[in-house]
Amino acid sequence: MSKEVKLPFRLDVELTEVMRLRVQSLQQRGQKRQEGERLLQGNEAVYRLDFSNQSLQFLHWKVWLAQPGRLTIMGTSQLWTPDLTNLMTRQLLEPAGVFWRAAGDGDDAPVQCYEADADEFGERIAELAKVRKVMYFLFAFSEGCSPETVDCSITFTVDK
Repeated sequence: MSKEVKLPFRLDVELTEVMRLRVQSLQQRGQKRQEGERLLQGNEAVYRLDFSNQSLQFLHWKVWLAQPGRLTIMGTSQLWTPDLTNLMTRQLLEPAGVFWRAAGDGDDAPVQCYEADADEFGERIAELAKVRKVMYFLFAFSEGCSPETVDCSITFTVDK
């Protein structure tokens, strides 16, 4: 018998701040990023998923956008310790999850996505959950989307 579990993405305020300070520090010193380093952009924030169970099968995404805009979610492939190491571009998972709501969409219209990419991304998250308790993600907000207008979770089935 399997049951469903819905895991919400949670903003990691401390980690987002650490990454913003890294960008600010480089700018103040007039230095460049390391070869392959991925710096946090102004429209991005770090979110996390906490896994209470490791035997997960991806079921579906639940993304709600309060207004028109675009949300891009990029996962990290390694257990990331930003206090010790910088995020490197090669650590970002492909494909990213891209979700949007167009200006002409009604309030009850579903959020659009590249379904095959979103499904593959969800399956990769479930695979990584087998060896992780926590996973980090970069959320990029654009075209009118912001952290205040987004609610995002992912649903899995748990094998008992």
